[in-house]
Formats: sequence, structure tokens, C-alpha cells
Amino acid sequence: MFVTMIAAKIRAFLRYRETVRELSRLTNRELDDLGLSRSEIEFVARSHAAA
Repeated sequence: MFVTMIAAKIRAFLRYRETVRELSRLTNRELDDLGLSRSEIEFVARSHAAA
């Protein structure tokens, strides 16, 4: 059970990092097309990782 919880936390952290990396590669114009600003990237990544 403890190992399962740790594995889930690691997967969530990896999803968070991947999302931040992918969104950070977009231009400001591309982010705007998605309805995001650069300052929202970490919030969106945290929300995505928690899902």
C-alpha cells in the first residue's frame, strides 16, 4: 500500500514535469490560442497531474 502511494506520487510528479515542459515550449501566441498565459503553466500542470 505504501509503495503504491509512492508510485502514484512519482507518476503525478512526472506528469506535472512533462506538462510544464510541453507547455513551456509553446510560443506566447500558441498559449494564447489555448486560452493560457505563461504564468498559468504551473497551475495547469498541477491540475493535470492531479487528475
